[in-house]
Amino acid sequence: MKLQVINSPFNEEQVQLLNDLLPKLTAAQKQWLNGYLAATSASDVIVEEIIDHGAPALPAETAPQKTRTVTVLFASQTGNAQNLAQKLTFELQAKNIEAEVVSMAKFKPNSLKKVEDVLIVASTNGEGEPPDNALGFHEFLYSKRAPKLDHVRYAVLALGDTSYEFYCKTGHDFDDRFKELGAEQLLPIVECDVDYEEPAAKWFTDIQNILAQATNTPTAENATAPTATGGTDYTRNNPFAAEVLEKINLNMTGSNKHTVHLELSLEGSGITYEPGDSLGIVPKNNVQLVDALITALGFDANKLVTDKQVTLRDALINDLEITVLSKPLLQKIAEFTTHSDFQNIVAQTSVKDFVYGRDVLDVVEAYGPFSWNEEQFVSILRKIPGRLYSISSAQSAVDEEVHVTIGRVGYESHGRERFGVASTHVADTIEIGDTVNVYVHKNPNFKLPAEDKPAIFIGPGTGIAPFRSFLQEREETGATGESWLFFGEQHFVTDFLYQTELQAWLANGTLTNLNVAFSRDTDQKVYVQHRMQEEAAELYDWINRGAYIYVCGDEKHMAKDVEQTLIQIIAAQGNKSEADAVAFVKELQQEGRYLRDVY
Repeated sequence: MKLQVINSPFNEEQVQLLNDLLPKLTAAQKQWLNGYLAATSASDVIVEEIIDHGAPALPAETAPQKTRTVTVLFASQTGNAQNLAQKLTFELQAKNIEAEVVSMAKFKPNSLKKVEDVLIVASTNGEGEPPDNALGFHEFLYSKRAPKLDHVRYAVLALGDTSYEFYCKTGHDFDDRFKELGAEQLLPIVECDVDYEEPAAKWFTDIQNILAQATNTPTAENATAPTATGGTDYTRNNPFAAEVLEKINLNMTGSNKHTVHLELSLEGSGITYEPGDSLGIVPKNNVQLVDALITALGFDANKLVTDKQVTLRDALINDLEITVLSKPLLQKIAEFTTHSDFQNIVAQTSVKDFVYGRDVLDVVEAYGPFSWNEEQFVSILRKIPGRLYSISSAQSAVDEEVHVTIGRVGYESHGRERFGVASTHVADTIEIGDTVNVYVHKNPNFKLPAEDKPAIFIGPGTGIAPFRSFLQEREETGATGESWLFFGEQHFVTDFLYQTELQAWLANGTLTNLNVAFSRDTDQKVYVQHRMQEEAAELYDWINRGAYIYVCGDEKHMAKDVEQTLIQIIAAQGNKSEADAVAFVKELQQEGRYLRDVY
């Protein structure tokens, strides 16, 4: 609506100038102008009110500006994005900014027509795929049904891991699509690697300041949000030193595997966890690998480096990642060498084939000489990320303890033996009485259903870990819901993890059904998905009776095979087309009845 002269404090010339100018201003320019007028004691003129409603007879004191509603959407697989989204919403609300947080699985896509400000916190799953809870929203946004969003302002915080080829792809997908649909970008997209706390905190501050300008609320610098109170918050940067109470190799003599059952004390920590959460272990690099790297570099192992002023050797053992290569790291290394072959590798669109099975030592040995010194070298390395392991105990059963199930990773590549950083540290070095630096990683997206609901657990190998915690919890609480476990490994005799416990749960009714697949015991390899097919009719009956389906383990192969088998079972048993079966599985995901903890 245009500003009218009648009862207006402006003369005709001023009205004409305002009517010519105001429709041409961007949202950011309107915000700036509001702030400028307020700062010059002209707060009786509110630009947004003039544009939206006209200004008949403005009173001496204008009513407060209409608050825009902020919708915080999260796309989260393991809980990081969800936790950040909830924290951001809490901080916005504490500054009197109207905000609500919604999972993309719960958000109705048609509501995009009604939203005003949208803040997206999105992680990327696997090879550039959206998290399970964002699949439907992502699909809708890229469909022809997606509405124009020229009434929306937005910003995106993208979480990822630079060791993956499609770093932060899901966040970029949302950013690109919102822009294509006409939405106004409040801030350029911000990418976060595994150490996301610092860039996320800066994004929070920047967003709060932009939104505060529009609502005349205090900025992030001069307003303090309430903080949570309670015990010590143990994190990757502030872990708890947990004493090792028990360490057992779950595989029998003759097995090709080495699976460690580790029991840790949390006494005095105040740490709590729920079935479905993960335990972060802060690992140390292999000492022999570190010494070989320092020798290849020709550096002084005792040189003080980093802002903590620790020796180079200690920094490489305890703090810095040297076993994982990524394109960003290769690009940084390329600045210190003129080796033509290496420059050609870095120039490739994808370096996935090159980085697989190689580490920093391989690059140093093959592509020198390098022009760096000790300080420059450590400055290009990122911190060792905590390794997350599904917790395999229920706190209701073990009290101030936490159990994890870790498979030792070791293989040969490019003429040298390679080691999983955390798994070999635990399997080969840690003994009873030692301490391990740990923290709990909450995963709100992988939780037990109500006690009376049936649950289907599919977890071969170490994927059994969270289901051991689920079954312990159900035994402790006396849950009445049926439970069905599909477990697989190589050999029955040597690799049947937690066999005695599973048989006891079968006997007392905590576990209703148990199907096992041992792939190397017969000429024809049999996996968990084959056992699912054999039980197709009963599985479909459980699903129709409201069963929740859980999958834990390898994402690239097992999880995809299991999902395809699930689709086939639903199609065959439900007399549905493949497309309808796929849609049915997506509905299960949207309802929170098909949950995955995959890696």
